[in-house]
Amino acid sequence: MRLTFTGAAQTVTGSRHLISLNGASFLLECGLYQGHREDTYSRNLSFPFNPKDIRTVILSHAHIDHCGNLPNLVRQGFTGKIHATAATAQLADITLRDAGHIQEADIEYLAKKQARRGGPPPPKPLYTVADAEQAIRLLASQDYDRPFQPLPGVTATFVEAGHILGSAGIVLELDEKGRKVRLMFSGDIGRPGMPILRDPVLPGDVDYLLMECTYGDTPHDPPEKAYEALRSVISRTVGRGGKIIIPSFAIGRTQLLVYELHEMIDRREVPRIPVYVDSPMAVNATEIFKDHPEIFDQQTQEFIRTDSHRQALGFDLLTYTQSVEESKAINDLKGPLVIISASGMAETGRILHHLRNNIQDPKNTILITSWMAPDTLGRRLADGQKRVRIFGEEFPVNAEVVKIDGFSAHAGQDFLVTYARAVQGRAKRIFLVHGEAGPAQALKEELSDLGIPIDYPALGSEVEL
Repeated sequence: MRLTFTGAAQTVTGSRHLISLNGASFLLECGLYQGHREDTYSRNLSFPFNPKDIRTVILSHAHIDHCGNLPNLVRQGFTGKIHATAATAQLADITLRDAGHIQEADIEYLAKKQARRGGPPPPKPLYTVADAEQAIRLLASQDYDRPFQPLPGVTATFVEAGHILGSAGIVLELDEKGRKVRLMFSGDIGRPGMPILRDPVLPGDVDYLLMECTYGDTPHDPPEKAYEALRSVISRTVGRGGKIIIPSFAIGRTQLLVYELHEMIDRREVPRIPVYVDSPMAVNATEIFKDHPEIFDQQTQEFIRTDSHRQALGFDLLTYTQSVEESKAINDLKGPLVIISASGMAETGRILHHLRNNIQDPKNTILITSWMAPDTLGRRLADGQKRVRIFGEEFPVNAEVVKIDGFSAHAGQDFLVTYARAVQGRAKRIFLVHGEAGPAQALKEELSDLGIPIDYPALGSEVEL
């Protein structure tokens, strides 16, 4: 019985963990690695195993760094089922289609620019919309808290992770020739007390805990402080007649921001200004959120109940755009207004066009509300670089750049410690993944009295369970 760390090992993105037992292998997730552009393409293109040998995939949630390389896996020969919660399966459907479309569109755009400059043609897309559709056909929905058997010797159960809609921790009961092992994979751990979603379920009686550590060195500010910071940014930018440009993950972060803006405007804490969500995937994702009010938390249920006509994710000043023409029309509008657009790390998609058109105006604000991977445009902006490249052209960053960490859908150090301590006296080992070295080391130090070996496995390393 073997666990091999083939992704999100000593880095945050590209989640992918290989488990082998009884002569068969399956994957926990198959996400896109996001980082330095020269490395990203080749790293995502190739697998350190034969995709034809993978029997099944179990998916914790629908963020691109957890599910985004499934079409490539399928294109290279994987034919098994991809198990996920119902909401995750719905969200993965639009995530994968959108990823294929963005890759095709970005390559086409770059090809035109290279042709005008006389440069070499760009590489082919990692995968296409047609490839994504092949992967989508393999999605199999499973209920929370109901065990299922994805292959012989493996029983899996999804439990609430509180990260995004449909997100789950994965509890595995592994049986190889009568030897039984319980392993829990945390997926991405959410934060207690955040709007919209239920709180994450703590791990129970397990032999091994495979857990994320993205913010292992950072206790998050309380949600109320992030709310106040957002209100301040909006008021300040409105005062100078500017636009607030927010790179945002289409699933999770966008809906949280819409919910918070709705509250602020309802309470008359900020002026009534237009809010645009410019991401077809975010629009479709929001509809899926609306389809699943049964997994909203009590706070959101109360927010809706206080007014029979109120929606958590819709109000009169909010516009969801779908078409390219609608997106382009936003650029002709004068501030003040808010534009929320994907991708979350400002590497692809419509956000690049909004940044290009607004980054040089000091009246505007670029608001960073999430963790940004190294070597992405979002990280360069968050780190305060004064000049950045967008679509191959260099621009001065004259707009104000503000970073608010408190909206993170990831648990901060304090709750990660609580999460790990839930297996004290039970687990044999804890493996930290989905985190950079600094946060992982800080979390290990916080847990030094736990009495459980804590590993930070390298990419490609393996352990016997």
